[in-house]
Amino acid sequence: MNAGAASSTPLARNGAPATIFLSYSRVDEPRVMPLIAALESAGHAVWWDGLLQPGERFAETTAAALEQARAVLVCWSGTSVKSHWVHDEATRGRDRGCLLPVSLDGTLPPLGFGQFQSIDLSRARPGDASYGQVLAALDSLLDGTPKAPVARALAAPPRLDRRWLLAGGGVAVLAAGGGLVWQAGWLASPAAASSLAVLPFANLSGDPARDYFADGLAAEVRAELARNPRLQVAAQASSNRFRGRPGDARDIARQLGVAHLLDGNVRVGNGRVRVAAELIDGRSGFSVWTESYDRALADVFAVQDEIAGSVTAALVSRLFGRAQPRGRQAGGTEVVAAYDAWLRGIHLYNQALSEATDRAALAAFDAALVADPGYGLAHAGRSRALTVIANLYLTGTARRQAFADAIAAAREAVAQAPDSADAQAALGFALFNGALDARAARGPYDRAAALGQGDAEVLSRFGIFAARCGRIAEGRSALAKARRLDPLNARTAWLAGEVEYIARQYPAAIAQVERALALNPDLSVAWWALGAAQLRQGNIAAAAEAFGKESNSLFRLAGQAIVQQRQGDRAAARRSLAGMVKAHGDNALYQQAQVLAAWGDHEGALAALERARETGDAGIMYVRGDPLFDGVRGDPRFKRLLAALGFS
Repeated sequence: MNAGAASSTPLARNGAPATIFLSYSRVDEPRVMPLIAALESAGHAVWWDGLLQPGERFAETTAAALEQARAVLVCWSGTSVKSHWVHDEATRGRDRGCLLPVSLDGTLPPLGFGQFQSIDLSRARPGDASYGQVLAALDSLLDGTPKAPVARALAAPPRLDRRWLLAGGGVAVLAAGGGLVWQAGWLASPAAASSLAVLPFANLSGDPARDYFADGLAAEVRAELARNPRLQVAAQASSNRFRGRPGDARDIARQLGVAHLLDGNVRVGNGRVRVAAELIDGRSGFSVWTESYDRALADVFAVQDEIAGSVTAALVSRLFGRAQPRGRQAGGTEVVAAYDAWLRGIHLYNQALSEATDRAALAAFDAALVADPGYGLAHAGRSRALTVIANLYLTGTARRQAFADAIAAAREAVAQAPDSADAQAALGFALFNGALDARAARGPYDRAAALGQGDAEVLSRFGIFAARCGRIAEGRSALAKARRLDPLNARTAWLAGEVEYIARQYPAAIAQVERALALNPDLSVAWWALGAAQLRQGNIAAAAEAFGKESNSLFRLAGQAIVQQRQGDRAAARRSLAGMVKAHGDNALYQQAQVLAAWGDHEGALAALERARETGDAGIMYVRGDPLFDGVRGDPRFKRLLAALGFS
């Protein structure tokens, strides 16, 4: 090898530039090979010294691979802790900030590496959850998000918001429990000093019906803080996992990957509101700032402004200098009755329980608009509620009218608050699902993304929209930002997997969806997503297993109809399809088209797609990137369909 050879790019087994450097003791090679196989199956390019070619100089090639890798995965064992080579490689990974340690036999890391919690692979077997923990931690490391590999169950996990599916899955669904949260023991560099999380405020009013008010106040303070570009504010889904859970502030901050926590409680009664708030240093657990407020309920807006302003003064000014003044959130209101009704509407909408709660949310938004007709955020909430109701519960003329009303409400929201990311996102949502017009939805979604760079939900919605329109790079980027803001949110990992599925990067899609399921094993539609990716990989048995675990009957039956046909059981496949049609009617036209396309019935698939468009099945908006229709993409009728949907 000549002098310049050491600077050349070391290659993984698949010939790609290596992104992961694997450090281990040669004695442990039999234990390491299943780990390498799991990493490569997930789409990662791995370098280890078994790839050295005859005649290559060991030290030079190893040094080049170590310096160029984005992650250094060190395998500690009773043997490797005594290896100077492994120590040196681990030290370089630590110094570069890209160290990911695992323990092959339960051996603890040696002196100098105890601050990095390792993943225990002593009982790991190919395909089990331990390798999933490695892949999840590795994804976080490569994405630049907080690294915390080991998961444990929470008592009261959040639901999946059914509305996330509307942008491309047809009928939205309800997720059951099973949420997970990362255990203490970060593998990353310390959280940014300007990062904080707003924990759910406790309701001390003695009336559980007032929970919505405490939640809403915390959410408004979070939104105010997130508007400051100098702050990194954790999103609501991750923060809300700690509702009502006692725990050390340092542990919570470590799990959320933030340097500070804002905690508080709210008491409402007799026309007054009392709020106590505390800013806590996440590293020491000590209080940085505390304040309490006792005001007339009419002054609730001043209270939330004062809390946000005081926190900013206590945190931002000492880090960056004097903070810039900010006005009230775009699209807000000064009418207490309107604000209270809007909070009720948001609370009901986010429950995602049934038609009754969705219609109650709509009624609350309507009440807010009676109190303040110019309340832009209430118009946006009304639009989203109408879009959901139209798609889930209505048919025919009633559905078309509800979609038209949703679009009108969103346009009014934008007219009242053109600089509100929420209003712009609501318009994109309504146009994409209600008008079935991707071209018209692009402007509002792009505007929402530009305005909502600190809003994980806005970024997630934009990311999946962009991917479904073929803008894969933008979709990936938006989802990566959303995951950094909301690291414990299973749905963001699931949507990241959806982006990779649309991009035909099936190993990466599988890895992301498995990460989502590690966070929440009962995440609805995630099992369908996993099964679909396995199906495209040709792994029919794995696809069948995943589809069988899907809790939503529409997607479960669609998946089973596909795999049963592939397995040669045509009668069972027909029964599954018939059961799906009977249970879901014209709301399942898009899924019928998927099944028929997978069966090779291209004529039937195209006919079902056209009926889906004619009846307003929002699932049709997934069609542009859906790999199940790759067999009909060249058909002129399919191209005309895409053009009619605004994708051309």
